[in-house]
Order: sequence, then C-alpha cells, then structure tokens
Amino acid sequence: MDAATVYRRRWLMLSVLSLCLVISGLDALVIAMAVPKIQEDLGATVGQMQWSVDAYTLTFGGLLLLAGTLGDRFGHKLMLLGGLVLILAFSVAAAFAGGPETLIVFRAGMGLGSAMVMPATLAIIKHVFPVEEQAKAIGVWSGAAGIGIPLGPVIGGLLLDHFWWGSIFLINIPVVAIALIGGFLLIPSWRSERPIKLDLVGAFLSVAGLVTVVYGLIEAPERGWGSAVTLGSLVGGAVLLAAFVAWEARSRTPMLPLSLFANRRFSGSAAALTCQAFALFGSLFVLTQYFQIARHHDPLASGVRMLAICTLIISSPLAPNVVKMIGDKLTIITGLVIIAVGAIWLSTADVGAETTVLISLGVMGFGIGLSIPPSVDGILANAPSDQAGTASAVNDTALQVGGAIGVAVLGTAMTSAYQNALPSLDALSAADRAGVRDSLGSALAVTARLGNGGARLAADATDAFGSGMSAAAITSACVALVGVVLTAVLMPRGEKNPAKAHAVPEPATEGAAPLGSGIGD
Repeated sequence: MDAATVYRRRWLMLSVLSLCLVISGLDALVIAMAVPKIQEDLGATVGQMQWSVDAYTLTFGGLLLLAGTLGDRFGHKLMLLGGLVLILAFSVAAAFAGGPETLIVFRAGMGLGSAMVMPATLAIIKHVFPVEEQAKAIGVWSGAAGIGIPLGPVIGGLLLDHFWWGSIFLINIPVVAIALIGGFLLIPSWRSERPIKLDLVGAFLSVAGLVTVVYGLIEAPERGWGSAVTLGSLVGGAVLLAAFVAWEARSRTPMLPLSLFANRRFSGSAAALTCQAFALFGSLFVLTQYFQIARHHDPLASGVRMLAICTLIISSPLAPNVVKMIGDKLTIITGLVIIAVGAIWLSTADVGAETTVLISLGVMGFGIGLSIPPSVDGILANAPSDQAGTASAVNDTALQVGGAIGVAVLGTAMTSAYQNALPSLDALSAADRAGVRDSLGSALAVTARLGNGGARLAADATDAFGSGMSAAAITSACVALVGVVLTAVLMPRGEKNPAKAHAVPEPATEGAAPLGSGIGD
C-alpha cells in the first residue's frame, strides 16, 4: 500500500482503531453487572467471581510491554488482527463456560487479546497520521477508549434483563467481526526498519513484575494492605521491576529503552496519565456500587447513570484546540484540576443526593477527556518511530496500572471509612457483625434477615457507605492534584517536540518509508 493511499484512508483507519478501543473498554467492566447471575448459575465462590473480573485486568496490564515490543518487531497490523481473533475466540468460549475455573481462564485469554490490540492502535496512529494531525487523532482515540468503559455496564444490564449471563460476551462477535474486516482491508502492514532482537530476560522480568504488582493491587481491597499476600506481591513485584530496570540499563537491545524517560515531556505525560487513570477507574468502581447497592437501581438503570462520564466525548476532541491556545502542559494541568474539582464536589454528596453525584461524575469526565489526549500525545510524539509499539505499551501500561491502583486504593479508602462510620454492632452475633462490616451489600443482607428490627441498622449502614464514598472521592481529588504537581515539575513548557515541530509537513505518513518493508499489504 503506497503512502498516498494510506494518507487518504487515515480517518477510516482511525474509525477501525476506535472500534477496537470500544471493545477493550466494554470487556473491562461488562462482567461486573453479571456477577450475581454467574455466581448463581456456576456455583462460584466470592473469590472465584473476583478473579473472573480481575483475570482480564491482570493479563491485560501484565503483557502490554511485551506486546508492544512484539509489534515493533513483527508488525502492528499482525498484532492487532491476532489480538482481535483471540478476543473473539475467548469471548465465545467465555459465554459457554461450564464452570468458574474455565471462565477465569477464558477471561485471561480476552485480556491477552486486548494486550495485543491496545499498543497496536496507538502505534498505527503514529505511523499513518502526519505529526500535525496526531493530537486530533489521539483525541478521537481517547474518546473511543473512554466511551467503552461506561457502555459496558449499560450493555451488560440491557442483555441481562433479557438473556442469560453468557450473552454479555457474545456482543463482541459482530463488533470484532467489523473491526477484523476493516483492519484487514484498510490498515497497511509494516514493522521497524531497525532489526529488533527480542530481550527475553527483560520480557520475563517485566511480565513477572507487572503481573505480581497488579496481583497485589487487586488483592489489597479483599485481604488488606498489611496482609502477607498483598505486601509479598507488592514488594516482590517491585523487586522484579527494579531488576528489569537494572537489566534494561545494561542491555544492548533493551525491550524498554530507559532513554525514553530522560525526555521530561515523555515521563511527565506518563505520570499524568497514571493519575488520570487512577481517578477514572477508581471512581467508576465506587460509583457502580453506589448506584446498584446504595440506590437499589437494577443493572441497566445503573449503567445508564454511569453514562454521565461520557462528557469526556465532548472534551476529548476539544483538547487539541485547547493545546494550541495554552500548550499541552497547561491543558493537562487544567484537566487534572477539573477532575479534582469534580471529585471534591462528589465528596460533599450524601447517599440521597444522586443529582449531585451525576453532575460530579460529568465534571470529572470532562476533565479526563481534556487531559488524556495531550498526555497520550506527549508519550507518542517524543518516541522514535521505530519504537512506536514500545511507547504505546508505556501509555497503555500507565492506564492499566493507574486504574488498578485506583480501584485498590479507593476501594480500601471507602471500606475503611465505611467501617469507621458504622454504629456499635455489639448487639449482633459475631457472624452478623462480620457481615455488616464487610460491605454495604452484606450489611443489607444481614438486616433483611433481622426483619423490622434491622431497618435502623440498614439506614445507618447506608449512611456509612456515604462516608466511605466521600473518603474515596477526597482520595481521588488528592491524586489528581498530585498529578498537577508532577506535570508542573516534570513537563517543560514550549513545543511538544521541537525537532518535529520545525519539520516540513508532508502529505505522506510518518514512517512511510517502511510501509513496503513489512509483512505484506
């Protein structure tokens, strides 16, 4: 495929890549709505159901760096299409899983497919769009990535109202089929002109380190931050990642060139993106429970309310224009400040103030949509073309790890504040006390068994949940403000990439030379 054809088709390609992002967003949270039905039909334990949700995130987050490097070596089109095929195959398998163990395995397979797809989408954008259009394309990409996340609960709730739990996975079939056909016909194939040797030691250390850290973060809300499993996983993962950094620093063919982080715009954008993902995923985790448990909405009604965060669809396309006016650094800072304002506003809402919660979620969504595109562009624009997959994987790892940390930290903050706000439970049996302290859902189940005598305790537990939600919101605001400080300190002012900014624009794509050197058109 010649460079002129690639240039003409670039927006069609972006539509295919955006569809791939919607798929990944859907798969991240769609299962959350089906947990009660799956638990009933498959006889799964609470721990097994937790892992049916987390297996996707663990595999996804742990394999991103490796997948990005493989894309640079073997071609990003190959990784994109291969990842879509895996998502399709494992989605069908998950829909008809006969037990919780097999469901967990199939969810991990879906995470593997998404890990292959995500870095490829950004790497392809970097190759097919000229420099002056990349920020606009990334704004569209960010909107697609964001809309899939709240759509998961909506579509999941709609399907669960009419079909069995496995139907939530079959929605992937038509969407992935369209993406596969479009990707095969429209997207060119290429790989790095520079021979890339696989860094097997670095690959092992990065995968083992990230998987171990993400595992610890996932287990923290359930086991506690001070448990042996949590601390062992976090410390062990940190040691493995430190060994990875040490190895990469002395490797002649590093999987992740540490020189990328010497660029302050690159490292500052990655730090900001991590804070943004923390607020996004952590807040959605908390508010999903708020709408379903505290407000007693069914899955579909809860999912519809989560669409308030779709204000990011408005702000994401606006971000490039804001960058032109005030620069990428101030745009990112402005977005993070808006996120903090929304989170602080959320912290003032009691359980009954649903309108305030919805408005706050919309404010946070607007800030997320404004700040993510320039952060992503700051990562991609400051990486060499032959390392587009690696840079994309850094971007996606920041999103996934930031999200996992957000869910773990906000979940722990909410639980701790909820427990501290509960009234005295001395009149209850030991089992009932444990149930009430565990979560609001468990507390309402206990109070339902107590009959009329439990009505007051149910109201107190619901109010305590409001205290927990407020604590989580304040924590989210603090992390957003930490992102403001990191961005202000790390990112320089001025052009995002001086060398590229003064280059003469051409109608061909960046990296057009290697288009014919790939694995076939």
